[in-house]
Amino acid sequence: MFAGRYEYSIDDKSRVSIPAKFREALAQNHDLRLILTNLDGCIVAYPYQEWLGIQDKVSAAGPIRKEARAFLRYFYSGASECPIDKLGRILIPQALKTDAHIQKNVVIIGVGKKIEVWAKEKWEELVRLATADPDQVADIVSELGL
Repeated sequence: MFAGRYEYSIDDKSRVSIPAKFREALAQNHDLRLILTNLDGCIVAYPYQEWLGIQDKVSAAGPIRKEARAFLRYFYSGASECPIDKLGRILIPQALKTDAHIQKNVVIIGVGKKIEVWAKEKWEELVRLATADPDQVADIVSELGL
């Protein structure tokens, strides 16, 4: 399981470091391959085995609505296998950077079974919106049983 927030910069060759804590979790539970794709305005990185599980779920789903098929086309079209190099970095494909509006500074967060890479500005806006209404936050905390 991935959790935590880390700030990094992407280098001139579109590489970014994966937090050491995340690399350790990958090495213990998976391998050092990530599948990157587009989701929710960021880049989402799935461990290779998790990605295979997603493909299995989609295949087993049976008939899929037109809107879901359109989403899956978008989701799968961005998929790129990105191994972690010896220095703990991945190469982020330009198309994914463009879709996520990433230029230089990123926030990398752990979200359970996946890792998300956000443009720093978009992350800050997401946090602002998510925490703007204390009553809504309290309702969500209660709903989730936290």
